[in-house]
Amino acid sequence: MKRRTQIAVAGATAVVGLGFGTGAVVATGADDDASDTAITGATKAQAEQAALDAIGEGTVTGTEVGDEESLYEVEVTRADGTQVDVQLDERFQVVGQEDEGVGDDESGE
Repeated sequence: MKRRTQIAVAGATAVVGLGFGTGAVVATGADDDASDTAITGATKAQAEQAALDAIGEGTVTGTEVGDEESLYEVEVTRADGTQVDVQLDERFQVVGQEDEGVGDDESGE
C-alpha cells in the first residue's frame, strides 16, 4: 500500500510539473464557458423549473452540470436584462444564487 501511494504521488507530481514546464496551464482570467457541460433531458427540465420558481420570472439562458459551486447551475435572464445564476443540489433545491447584473459577463456589459 505504501508503494502504491508513492507511485501515485510521483505520477501526480510529474503531471503537474509537465503542465507548468510546458506552459500547458494558463490562467486567462476569462470566462471558462468552453469547459461547461450543459444539463440535458428530464434533468434539465427539473433544474430549469426549480430555478424559475426561485427567481419568480425570466428566461433560462444557460445551464451547467458539475459547476464549481453546486451540482447544477441555471442562468436566468429577467425581462430587464439582469442575469441570476441559481445553484441547485442533486434534489434541485436552491443552495445559492448570484445576481450577475446586466449582460453576458461579470462586467455588466
